Amino acid sequence: MTSFRPVAGEIPTSAGVYRFWDRNRRVIYVGKATNLRSRLSSYFADPETLHPRTRAMVTEAVDIDWVVVDTEVEALSLEYSWIKEFDPRFNVKYRDDKSYPYLAVTMRDEYPRVSVVREAKRTGTRYFGPYAHAWAIRETMEELLRVFPIRSCRDGVFRQAKSQNRPCLLAHIEKCSAPCVGWIDAHDHRVLAEKFCSVLQGQGDRYLTELEHRMREHAATEEFESAARDRDRIGALARVLERNALVLPDATDADVIALADSDLEAGVQAFFVRQGRITGERGFTLEKTEDLTVNGYVERALQRLYDTPKVASATELDLQARDARFPREILVSALPDGVPAWEAWFSAQRGAAVTIRVPQRGDKRALMATALTNAEGILTRQSLRRSSDLTSRSRALEELQHALQLDEPPLRVECIDISNTQGQDAMASLVVFEDGLPKKRDYRSYAITTVTADDPAAIAEVITRRFRNYRAAAFDRAEHREKGQTSDDLEHRAYPPGLVLVDGGSPQVNAAAAALQKLQITDVPVAGLAKRLEEIWLPGEESPVILPRGSEALYLVQRVRDEAHRTAIRLHRNKRGRRMGGGALDAIPGLGPRRAQALLKKFGSVRRVAAASLEELCDVPGIGPGLAAVIHTNLNEEP
Repeated sequence: MTSFRPVAGEIPTSAGVYRFWDRNRRVIYVGKATNLRSRLSSYFADPETLHPRTRAMVTEAVDIDWVVVDTEVEALSLEYSWIKEFDPRFNVKYRDDKSYPYLAVTMRDEYPRVSVVREAKRTGTRYFGPYAHAWAIRETMEELLRVFPIRSCRDGVFRQAKSQNRPCLLAHIEKCSAPCVGWIDAHDHRVLAEKFCSVLQGQGDRYLTELEHRMREHAATEEFESAARDRDRIGALARVLERNALVLPDATDADVIALADSDLEAGVQAFFVRQGRITGERGFTLEKTEDLTVNGYVERALQRLYDTPKVASATELDLQARDARFPREILVSALPDGVPAWEAWFSAQRGAAVTIRVPQRGDKRALMATALTNAEGILTRQSLRRSSDLTSRSRALEELQHALQLDEPPLRVECIDISNTQGQDAMASLVVFEDGLPKKRDYRSYAITTVTADDPAAIAEVITRRFRNYRAAAFDRAEHREKGQTSDDLEHRAYPPGLVLVDGGSPQVNAAAAALQKLQITDVPVAGLAKRLEEIWLPGEESPVILPRGSEALYLVQRVRDEAHRTAIRLHRNKRGRRMGGGALDAIPGLGPRRAQALLKKFGSVRRVAAASLEELCDVPGIGPGLAAVIHTNLNEEP
């Protein structure tokens, strides 16, 4: 594996970018480093200490080379250009991304043209967006053309109209000022285009004021047709401004970028804010094929979002377009690696200073929370999209069968997770997935009676309680069937799961296997999913099973484990809340947990229950005069 390892003295200690090659002379990984010698040496450490993804990449590689650069900024640019050129399979992959629509105004042309495009690459053109949906941006364009009627026709249509000296339909419905036939000269048409761009940059309020003033002037001089046209333009412009609602102070130019992290993917949501208004948004997922921290994946998200070609000439129009694309401030949910280098790169692209920071308070923090919610929603939709695909679910079950050497695909998977606070208020969840989908009717919860913070002991208790009536239930089910009877509870307890998953590693799995063996149950396979590296542990094995990254089987077991984890935490919090919220009520004889909760729901706290009169206590459902007197006495007796 290390036959191609370069001699340490040959590797420079300066910044640079490096490539790993496989035996087919394909680049499989591209990375950058501030110190090439230190970074590359880390790949040739003891394989057992490497992350599984890194170990797989180094094992497959047969050669490595590098390029030295002067600054971290140059390293950033070269790294991403190589990633785009070679598409290395061990670098981050972008999923659910697409070519987002932009609104483009060709300011370089003599008569600027507005259109909806999918790529923002031509110099001398101003781009606004990206937008999530093409229909939304087309509606915005249609409304603005009523106010600022610049041309939107293709060049061929424009030349034909000019040669025939006959305007098209758009001119007759007042959505084009018809520069093709001289209804407006080049200078005035460019002024209209500038105003069109200003509105998209968030400066539409002043034009709204101008239109309202002009409408009143026309009405005062009884030019009612002109006043009506201005009224319609005011309505169109107002609708555009409503669409781009003011979310931050007027002078704010910032991009808000949130990253929601999971074990296999990261969801990214970006809001583009100009002049305090959201002018566009973009969302996508990153497949986590690199061994990076959250900060490293934020860096990958920045590379993807600001993928832009080099500007050939720094004309005034180019600088204006770049200024519109790059904001003064980039707000992120976590700082990327090498913030000074990123700030220098963005500042060079924009031609002015750009800062990167995590918002801590106020409106910007609130907008970041909204972006983070959207990023989490992107991950959820990706997960649901996979689970709704029958082919993916079938493949996941087959992959799981082969990986764990099961006799048949585990059509029913039960997963157990424990949640407690230092052994207190311990609760266990048992969630059930059938054919790769959750079957919530069969979910079970267990209040742990074992007074310990030891997860293996708690798992053993749950296994024992879940399976102690397993064989008796199977016998009863057969007897019921002979008599033509059914029982949902018996069906649940007797239906053997194809796999029992526990949240944890070797100790938890061995505890579960020992509990099954004690019950003399040998036909129920058990495994554990360790969260740190997503390893699957089997009973008695010294090394785990590693499922391929991105495999359907790994997505399935991760989703099952996460569902059990969420359910267990909810059960634990509910139990802890009941204990802490109604501790004094628990000691009252004759007052059960349901009536105690009813009292807390009505009065809000134990103190207010104690201050309530007997008549007010009797108003609570289930509380009679006798119990009301007991409650009042117990809560108001002298200590």
